[in-house]
Amino acid sequence: MEKTLKSLAKEAKMRMKKGFWKQCEEELSSERSHAREQGINESKMERYFQAKVGAQIKGETPDEFYLRVKELLLREGEVSDAIGRLTDMEYFLSLTYEERQRYTLELSEKYLRALERFKREYEFEIKGRK
Repeated sequence: MEKTLKSLAKEAKMRMKKGFWKQCEEELSSERSHAREQGINESKMERYFQAKVGAQIKGETPDEFYLRVKELLLREGEVSDAIGRLTDMEYFLSLTYEERQRYTLELSEKYLRALERFKREYEFEIKGRK
């Protein structure tokens, strides 16, 4: 459902009333300090932070596939059978040979994108907090 200009303005006003931007500013300042201490590039951290806040404002829901990949990577690291572990076997077995090939290729592409995202986020959210 497409949001109207009026509803977007109302949401922006509520963010201002509830101190959303002040909280963001404080969090960004804290993240900058932390990045400096950890030797992390501050401008990269700021771009990551801006994207994170933008997604929060847009109300984007977490990508379930990415969350599965993230959990696998945190629990076991990069494993050689990641695609097999992420495959929906019930669905996979219902496909024809050609459909299975396409499904596996698409799953591989999604996994590689999720892995790249994890590595970007890991630098700011996980590694930096140890």
